[in-house]
Amino acid sequence: MAVDQSKLLARLLEVTRNLSTMVDLETYMRSILSAAAELTESESASLMEYDDVARELYFKFVPWFHRDAITLAKVPLNESAAGWVFLHVKPLAIDDVKNDNRHYSKIDEMAGSVTRSLLGVPLLLHGRPVGVFEVFNKADGHYTDEDVTVIETLASLATTAMQNDLLEGSVVSSQNESRDLERLKNEFIAITSHELRTPLGLILGHATFLRELVGNDHAEQVDSIIRNAAKLKEIIESLASVDNYQTGGARIRQRKVSIARIIEDVSASFRDIAFQKGVALKVEINRGDDLFVDADGSKTAIVLSNLVKNALTFTNEGGHVIIRGEQQPDYVQVAVEDNGVGIPAKDLPYVFERFYQVESHLTRRHGGMGLGLSVAKVMVELHDGRIWVDSKEGIGSTFTFVLPVEQKKLEEDSVHPFA
Repeated sequence: MAVDQSKLLARLLEVTRNLSTMVDLETYMRSILSAAAELTESESASLMEYDDVARELYFKFVPWFHRDAITLAKVPLNESAAGWVFLHVKPLAIDDVKNDNRHYSKIDEMAGSVTRSLLGVPLLLHGRPVGVFEVFNKADGHYTDEDVTVIETLASLATTAMQNDLLEGSVVSSQNESRDLERLKNEFIAITSHELRTPLGLILGHATFLRELVGNDHAEQVDSIIRNAAKLKEIIESLASVDNYQTGGARIRQRKVSIARIIEDVSASFRDIAFQKGVALKVEINRGDDLFVDADGSKTAIVLSNLVKNALTFTNEGGHVIIRGEQQPDYVQVAVEDNGVGIPAKDLPYVFERFYQVESHLTRRHGGMGLGLSVAKVMVELHDGRIWVDSKEGIGSTFTFVLPVEQKKLEEDSVHPFA
């Protein structure tokens, strides 16, 4: 007796909808096997996958009452109906298996069952067979074209579910691997920066002492030691700043500070560098604006220093760097504008990532480890602020950050809640 069409469509729709809410693959596949048996009026159903190594089919999903008996069974391709379906990549219906030598009777012996009729369709992934879906023992013994359509539909849903489960597993595995790599990287940075601080401090201290003793004969060599040791110290401090934020050790000392004063101090510290490069360094703040915010003044100065240093580095002789400060109702906005080389559009989403460097001859020429902007981002976010960049290659860049005027009060020297 044929299955009522409305019932058939409703059942297929139910199985299809359940695919989007699938909690686990095993439960969903049991529902597909159940639907296959119900809609084709068969006793049972099973799904086999192809083993590329053994070149055989094995049972991936079977009814619970056959699971222990045939889970480890292998089905050869050349001596079975399932193998025929797999090799020919088309459906096969056998109404009486006693008259067809393609039936692999050993599975009946293992399961303690009797197969009278069967219908198998290939499981296809990107047009390639990966397994076989079968139903057994139709009530009236004759599988129809409608049954073939039903099983092909369910087979397609089964393949999709299996592929989704595989992809989800790959995503989870990749996420776990990424977390492990990030943890190892952070541990390496923390240990390295800690172990380098002491010897580097000794090098700087002794080199500074020697500078007073050697006179002018070897002053250039000693100055080179001091200059490069200071550069290493800056790199280590930058590494430590980002690592402390990511591992929860970052602290801010919140006070009411004048951003206008920080801008003046930072610009003054870069005047000589700008002059030597032939770059005009300007400050634009409305007269009388102190730009007060609740912030850690030293960390805010690091943010601005890194942005100004970056702007000066990539601005050619004759160019300009402008630092602007502006008071808004609930926040203070600071922008560092230059008319330097600019940033390619493809690099803009990544400029604040740790160790990221724009691939160009200028980056290689000026060196650096790609830490300055990532440190700036860390410091701004510690204050619940935001930082971004607008840039056009060959025209220049504007790095902007905003800090809230008032922050949620933190205990002094407490660990920042977002760290």
